Amino acid sequence: MIKKDIVSREMLKKARESFLSSNINRLLMDSLSANPLSNVAMSRDTVVNMNFTFSHEIKTGEITNQQHSGRCWLFAGLNTLRVFALRNMNLKTFELSQSYQMFYDKLEKSNLFLENIIETADSDIYSREVMWLLASPVADGGQWDMFVNLVNKYGVVPKDIMPESYHSSNSYGMNKILTVKLREDARILRDMHKNGKSIDEIRDKKSDMIAEIYGMLCMFLGVPPLRFDFEYRDKDDVYNRDTNLTPQDFFEKYVKLNLTDYVSLINAPTQDKPFNKMYTVKFLGNVKEGRPVLYLNTTSDVLKELSMKQIVDNHPVWFGCDVGQFSSREKGIMDTELFDYEALFGVKFNISKADRLNYGESRLTHAMVFTGVDIVDNRPVKWKVENSWGDKNGKKGFFVMSDKWFDDFLYQIIVNKKYMSPALLEVLDTSPVELPPWDPMGSLAMFK
Repeated sequence: MIKKDIVSREMLKKARESFLSSNINRLLMDSLSANPLSNVAMSRDTVVNMNFTFSHEIKTGEITNQQHSGRCWLFAGLNTLRVFALRNMNLKTFELSQSYQMFYDKLEKSNLFLENIIETADSDIYSREVMWLLASPVADGGQWDMFVNLVNKYGVVPKDIMPESYHSSNSYGMNKILTVKLREDARILRDMHKNGKSIDEIRDKKSDMIAEIYGMLCMFLGVPPLRFDFEYRDKDDVYNRDTNLTPQDFFEKYVKLNLTDYVSLINAPTQDKPFNKMYTVKFLGNVKEGRPVLYLNTTSDVLKELSMKQIVDNHPVWFGCDVGQFSSREKGIMDTELFDYEALFGVKFNISKADRLNYGESRLTHAMVFTGVDIVDNRPVKWKVENSWGDKNGKKGFFVMSDKWFDDFLYQIIVNKKYMSPALLEVLDTSPVELPPWDPMGSLAMFK
């Protein structure tokens, strides 16, 4: 009698004989042994059919490059803002400083981390929440509401005013040493609480710690400007000069966007998150006093409808997705038909979007910007995507997304409230359900 609870010799013998009996299996083994899986499984028909022509497109600047950092959400946010800056200044291309936003994001995340350590000081060090906090205090990733918090508090500056440094573009070493220091600081604060120190004494010590982090960030990224002069020539070769600007002045004068008008909608079709409800995630954020990360969960069709409305109105759409699924960085294609794994391996893959979230197969990993859509008979066929991986990927840095890929792997969009229905607007005013820190909707966009 064959024991079915172990990998037996009889089981292995049958599997081996079945595999070797097929010449196709041998051919595929030889092919996969010598080539990347993506090359062997890629559908030529899909590559040919996914062209980069769209019925509606938004003019943007030159493609940006986050390089070896997980700042996609900051790049996507700043790429969204710069569309309006380009129009207001009559420019062909322009970049806002991603390093400036990164500086204050790291500083604010450090403060929030230490505040959360103080809040959980009575919890066991090995509790799930404390272990989650300690896992990654200052990761590069983020969310739209976190981006808004930075802009509202610190404004924005042109890239020339605070350019890239080695560590803004290659963040691993900086993150590593900051994490070492913050974990040490966490131990000190927890020990102070254990030894009966007052909350005022603990917070005074925390302030000293934040001052140390500030100095370290200055060494890594440079000192962020408080005031600056700005010069540029527009598309008509007209010279412009503006002096003694603060970063907040620059945003108000040249971007002119009310970020409170923009909200986050998600499509997370899991049983624990009914549609048409608001959600937030415990501990998720950066600026302690800033607005929390809030999501309105709804259907994929609603996300498409609102995205189309905003693009047709010549406004870009920030979005979050799982970029590593059925996509080619080189070709810039995101399509569920791009790789035919079922035909290649002779096995079925049939997992739903909800189950992908529940079982850890998928989550939000990357943020980009919709700058176009191809609409046929009032329905989207494909979407134009502005990425932040430089111009050597896709079509000069732009990607194309199929509408089916949108359904399966897109999780979040940011839209102006003016495009939303009265019913959805009512949901925005309801109290959010708090999700645990490790919920899939607590994942940060940080794909490199």
